[in-house]
Amino acid sequence: MLAEIITIGDEILIGQIIDTNSAWLGTELSNIGISVKQITSVSDDKQHILEALALAEKRADIIIITGGLGPTKDDITKHTLCQYFNTHLIMNDEVLKHVEGFFKKRNRPMLEVNTKQAEVPANCEVLFNNYGTASGMWFAYNGKVFISMPGVPFEMKGIMADIGLNKLKQTFILPFIYHRTILTQGIGESFLADKIKDWENNLPEKGIKLAYLPSPGMVKLRLSIKGENKEQIKKIVDEEVKALYNLASEYIYGEEELGKEAPTFQSIIGKMLTDKKQTLAIAESCTGGYISHLITSVAGSSAYYKGSVVAYENEIKIAQLNVNPDTIKTFGAVSLECAEEMAKGILKVFNTNYAIATTGIAGPTGETPDKPIGTVCIAIATKHEIKAERFIFGNNRERNIHMAADMALSMLKKIIPEN
Repeated sequence: MLAEIITIGDEILIGQIIDTNSAWLGTELSNIGISVKQITSVSDDKQHILEALALAEKRADIIIITGGLGPTKDDITKHTLCQYFNTHLIMNDEVLKHVEGFFKKRNRPMLEVNTKQAEVPANCEVLFNNYGTASGMWFAYNGKVFISMPGVPFEMKGIMADIGLNKLKQTFILPFIYHRTILTQGIGESFLADKIKDWENNLPEKGIKLAYLPSPGMVKLRLSIKGENKEQIKKIVDEEVKALYNLASEYIYGEEELGKEAPTFQSIIGKMLTDKKQTLAIAESCTGGYISHLITSVAGSSAYYKGSVVAYENEIKIAQLNVNPDTIKTFGAVSLECAEEMAKGILKVFNTNYAIATTGIAGPTGETPDKPIGTVCIAIATKHEIKAERFIFGNNRERNIHMAADMALSMLKKIIPEN
């Protein structure tokens, strides 16, 4: 069963607002067995909307439209739908009563323009809006279903959650669609693809589609499958995921459930340290406090995070972290040797179980012939060991900071015992 989403509004096309409606709809439709074939954004132009509707009708079984249902003159969706479905607007008494009650409840005057919210196409089924005044509308036309929704996310989500999704499940016989997303870090997309190529080549015969979703320093692997037997297809995916772990466990740090917030290094590390009743301190140079920000973004981080020193200048590295001036003179501030001494220093200052230290060249200036922009040295220290690595990330300052932070947290996670 295929769906297409059409978002209407110049504000989306000029970048004034972000289309969060489509992302939410894509997740919710997939969860009930409907695959989104295409998402189209169109301007507030009648001919443009009509053309988009005609094309969507050819491609999909379900067309969901958001936007353009307000009471003002620039909201033309209802009139355009009347033209497309060869019908006219009528005053719906139930909707009018609902709109009047909406304003009365809020002790606000109802203007004549608000009365027009109760006008709906004669051949639609009204989907009542308990969150605003613009009703949703359901059209059965040429064997297809068209659903027109207000563009305000709060209202659209409310109508679909209350009525629309259940009505779709009752109208169509839908398969079960299952997505499972594996999160990896520390290996590039092409290297990961090469490592798991034999495993990937066997997925199509199992009915599984694999998608690579790369982002700075990370690659998500999404396995998707559809079928009638929910337990059977989950079992198929479970077996393949187990095989994937055997191939790439050193790079896998978690899994993401569709529609829910993905686990982060900082949340995983937070749980590990909390469970073990252990503590962490951080010394940052090139990351400028960003790792500390990530750590403290987790509620309850005060249980394991003691503090940090942002040692941007060499004098601070020497005075606050006890870095040997000769180390900086011989190897430079951006060096494994300096990172190690920073980690040892912050570990001692805060008397913690673990310490992170970063020093590098975030850019866009500061490079040397042997240390290009993006060079970052990261060290992880405990009272018994220290591990340090040198990376070259790239030439974008913000990206370098984010990648260095993710890599530092990844290194820390690997050094904390699982049990």
